[in-house]
Amino acid sequence: MTRRSRAREIVLQVLYEDDLNPDRNPEAGDAFLCNRLLQDAELIDFARSLVAGVRKHKGEIDRQLVERADNWTMERMAVTDRNILRLGAYEMLFGGTPQRVAINEAVELAKRYGGKQSPHFVNGVLDRFMHKERRERQ
Repeated sequence: MTRRSRAREIVLQVLYEDDLNPDRNPEAGDAFLCNRLLQDAELIDFARSLVAGVRKHKGEIDRQLVERADNWTMERMAVTDRNILRLGAYEMLFGGTPQRVAINEAVELAKRYGGKQSPHFVNGVLDRFMHKERRERQ
């Protein structure tokens, strides 16, 4: 696992907590992140940028995810899956991560933390993001 993959894993845990506890103080997530990333300043900056970006763009990301996840609402998705999708979609739309890298990282998180069908679901939804973005640029 790369260092950035490890940071994404911690970011997923923070996003999961945010999702289940919307009134939670964001500083608790930041303290968790710093502790888990062993005070590695470079990784902490990367992880903080992901958390802040997903939080900032959550409404737009969720809207686009629902458009691409046929017959699924955000509420119907497993908590883990929807937060993996939010992270992957953020990286593709706003984070500057190459699309294939964002998808691969999300699928790996889904394999590790999701259910049996999670990797296929995450891959399918994020693949639609990639293809729609390409069509819109042409």
